[in-house]
Amino acid sequence: MQLYEMTLHQLSEMLADKLISSKELTQSVLERIQSLDSKLNAFITVDSNGALKQAESVDNKRLKGDSLCVIAGIPIGLKDNICLKNMRTTCGSKMLENYISPYNATVAQKLLAADAVIVGKLNMDEFAMGSSTENSYFGVTRNPYDITKVAGGSSGGCAAAVSCGEVIAALGSDTGGSVRQPASFCGVVGLKPTYGSVSRYGLVAFASSLDQIGPVCKCVKDTAIMYSAIVGGDKLDMTSQNKEYPNFEVGQKDLKGLRIGLPVDMYENITEPDVLERFENAIRLLEKNGARIRRISIAETGYALPAYYVISSAEASSNLARFDGVRYGFRAQNIQSIDELFVKTRSQGFGDECKRRIMLGTSVLSEGYYDEYYSKAVKAAKMMTHNVKQLFESVDIIATPTCAETAFDIGKKVDDPVKMYNSDIFTVLANLTGVPAISVPCGCAGNGLPVGIQLMADSFCEQTLFDAAYWLESLVNAPERGCEDV
Repeated sequence: MQLYEMTLHQLSEMLADKLISSKELTQSVLERIQSLDSKLNAFITVDSNGALKQAESVDNKRLKGDSLCVIAGIPIGLKDNICLKNMRTTCGSKMLENYISPYNATVAQKLLAADAVIVGKLNMDEFAMGSSTENSYFGVTRNPYDITKVAGGSSGGCAAAVSCGEVIAALGSDTGGSVRQPASFCGVVGLKPTYGSVSRYGLVAFASSLDQIGPVCKCVKDTAIMYSAIVGGDKLDMTSQNKEYPNFEVGQKDLKGLRIGLPVDMYENITEPDVLERFENAIRLLEKNGARIRRISIAETGYALPAYYVISSAEASSNLARFDGVRYGFRAQNIQSIDELFVKTRSQGFGDECKRRIMLGTSVLSEGYYDEYYSKAVKAAKMMTHNVKQLFESVDIIATPTCAETAFDIGKKVDDPVKMYNSDIFTVLANLTGVPAISVPCGCAGNGLPVGIQLMADSFCEQTLFDAAYWLESLVNAPERGCEDV
């Protein structure tokens, strides 16, 4: 087995035992990037020299006998909306094509403090708006299992890079499923943590009340390790929760007595029979090994998707107002007035999907439509939050497929926004209600593409989520890795 194929926890043990060096490991993933990324397009920026320098520094600390963290010396990638000092932070947009961040995001600072090796910045839908990474100014990221398929989005670069060993783990952002959906498409694990458990300082905002940074990893144990490294309150983020968090582990509890709720309302949204079959097989395995299955109803399921797109577009229109050509980023040339500067900069700097959501968001916030759309969407989200909290009094986990389908063809939905938005049908509920959710691979469909199962738990119950996900992962055959024939 090649080094880039191994899990984070396996490599951490090898590094601790001095069986390999961080420089060797980093060189392994850099060679993988060099051989594959021209076809996959998972990276926007690769910092080979900086990564090797970081790796050598970690190796020197280890030789001196310094006490090191679990992730020390591990090559990690960041989605390109997470700021890293002195490196480009483009958000997949022409608007920020040449923007160099002057500071580190809190999560980036935590990784650096733990001596992780940050390899570079990963491709994404522009300003995290999309479900396929087709909206990136830097081109589409392709799925490692089949390069004619999308990798998912908006964190498609993260999922593709982890899946094929271009990095050992990555941090993405999840606004409505942007970590979990690409994780499902690429056969890896993706976590959307409880809102407020991870600092958003240094994450370029799409929809501030929904955005959350989360890890993408090869297995559940790695995901728990990465989450432990970034979780915690932050005085620079007023929405972060300053509380005590445990050191998250897996495999400490069995499935006996675990109460799993299956929302019957969601079944009609599954579009591929193989997805439903893999999901039901996995649930039967969980029940056979001690879990208690209960049919539940989330009556507001039909309102989740429209509420999400109203709220997220409204917040996006506000957050993206700062990109006007005056302060930073792209600026249109040959302009004659300040009004022309604004219009031409935003027309030329934003892609079609960003413009679509800005216009939708501005519309629902305008006089005459605010009460009709935005206020109702916020009320619907509050109602869903209340009802989901009540459900967690009778179940420990809510299980659904992560996506209604496997990865679709590149170009299939790019001209049909409504079909693209429906990709988030199972994932937006966790963002609207703030609860944690994880996508775990559960084999492949008949077309050879991975299928993921989503597990949701109550707020700040990530340990319950990891316990359930670990046993699910142990019982269900993981998909074989793609990429070898890319």
